[in-house]
Amino acid sequence: MINFQKYGAIILFALLIALSCQISKTEAAGVLEPASEENQVYLLQEQLLKMGYLQTSPTGYYGPATEGAVKEFQQDTGLGIDGRVGARTYKQLINVEQMARVVNGEARGETYEGKVAVASVILNRLESPGFPKTVSTVISQTNAFTCMDDGQYNLTPNHSAYQAVIDAFQGWDPSSGSVYYYNSSTATNEWIFTRSTVKRIGNHLFAR
Repeated sequence: MINFQKYGAIILFALLIALSCQISKTEAAGVLEPASEENQVYLLQEQLLKMGYLQTSPTGYYGPATEGAVKEFQQDTGLGIDGRVGARTYKQLINVEQMARVVNGEARGETYEGKVAVASVILNRLESPGFPKTVSTVISQTNAFTCMDDGQYNLTPNHSAYQAVIDAFQGWDPSSGSVYYYNSSTATNEWIFTRSTVKRIGNHLFAR
């Protein structure tokens, strides 16, 4: 398991670096769009395939299937829909990837509703005073998410983790506006018990 976590972290780091580099290149050189044909297109297609938006194997060519997948992703995550991939779309791809890894690490054994609720907590924090305003800074706050400390963030998310994040982006919030959640059987931080509990979903209590 130690080796798996080590190599998982390396793979994740490489993925995020690749996507971040693509953002920089996009800002400097334009966007990916129909008829683009380069390595960035292949990486984009790999990500869309993992998230369930692309149904064919990556080719490196930005054809109608890729354009349609990008449009669907943009629509589902609240972006302008043009079928082209610029900096905002790349950043949203990274946001979904990071959130799916948190959902997978924190709620892998929970119901689907519980997974969507965890994703919703991240989005709720973005809108709540006192929390950072980007996904990456929300999930990297000290002691915010257990999976960031125990290595489970590095595990590969399954399709339901990605779909749970997309459903949260589309407005489903089973947590009813919560910005915290915890397992009352395993939580050790006394402070969390002072929060106002909203509801229980599976093993997690959601609170404000």
